[in-house]
Amino acid sequence: MRGLGTVINVVAILLGSALGVLIGHRLPERTRRTVTDALGLVTLVIGALNVASLTDPAYQEAVGSGGTLLIVLGALVIGGIAGSLLRIEDRLESVGGWLQRKLVRGTKESTTTFVEGFVDASLVFCIGPLAILGSLSDGLGRGIDQLALKATLDGFASLAFAASLGWGVAASALSVGVWQGLLTLLSLALGSLMSAALIASITATGGVLLLGVGLRLLGIRQVAVGDLLPALIVAPVLTAVVAAIR
Repeated sequence: MRGLGTVINVVAILLGSALGVLIGHRLPERTRRTVTDALGLVTLVIGALNVASLTDPAYQEAVGSGGTLLIVLGALVIGGIAGSLLRIEDRLESVGGWLQRKLVRGTKESTTTFVEGFVDASLVFCIGPLAILGSLSDGLGRGIDQLALKATLDGFASLAFAASLGWGVAASALSVGVWQGLLTLLSLALGSLMSAALIASITATGGVLLLGVGLRLLGIRQVAVGDLLPALIVAPVLTAVVAAIR
């Protein structure tokens, strides 16, 4: 069944978050902070691995060896301008606040913590090659293996996140469902038009965004990653344009 991988992913996040909240209340603040720092470091590693797609042979062949980085840079600049004008980061935080009022009203969890958990977890779970490639593969009828793997990873990550950031992490399941559902529908509509070069451009750009998420989790700098999200759309468009010109 098309879309089954995303359903499994959403369920895994909800279960992991519930266990994390159950365990988290029993852990001291120092332990919860350590867990969040560990997730931040791992996110940086994953981001760096994704950025390595700049050296993908198909990507370099399409735009040139020096063009891959320029395209990612251009996508981030154009996407960042568009995202900041659209105030995507603020809108994500507003959605998080609305969900907090609707879903966990009356609990001791602060709105700030809920919103932080929702935004940061949504960014981590939605940005990355498994979210994109897995959803496209599911929509094309090639199986849900990648999304099943992602669901396992997200389940454990949501447990650790929720132990520190609470129920906002569970709310990120909504973001995952909408994002991966749209990608699955997109693959159904476009078929196999997504070339390896286009996917590599999205992966590399997503890697840079994950580095920003890692910096947020470590408390180094609150990078407005939400405002940079349009770069994931701009990158493959620029890649297709450059490839056509060459």
